[in-house]
Amino acid sequence: MTNRYSENAASQTRIYIVVWLVLLALLAATLAVARLQFFAQFSVLGSLVIASVKAGLVLAFFMHLKDESLFLKIMLTMALFALTVLIGLLYADVWLR
Repeated sequence: MTNRYSENAASQTRIYIVVWLVLLALLAATLAVARLQFFAQFSVLGSLVIASVKAGLVLAFFMHLKDESLFLKIMLTMALFALTVLIGLLYADVWLR
């Protein structure tokens, strides 16, 4: 019994470390997009996409959303979609003025 628990804990710890390393890599990518101005006109969009991926990783792994019911996942997806549409409309309004 203790053996199975320790194997599961080691596996979870390994997953958390990998997710943390991916988050650090995405942080470096965000800094590169902001500082180096690879594509100056798309830097805000790139930063928003990277931030969305980071938020998704935190929600899924550190807040244990991947283990929740399908209903909660659908509700969260709908809310995030509505937020994405509103932000997209905001940028479209500013861009077309």
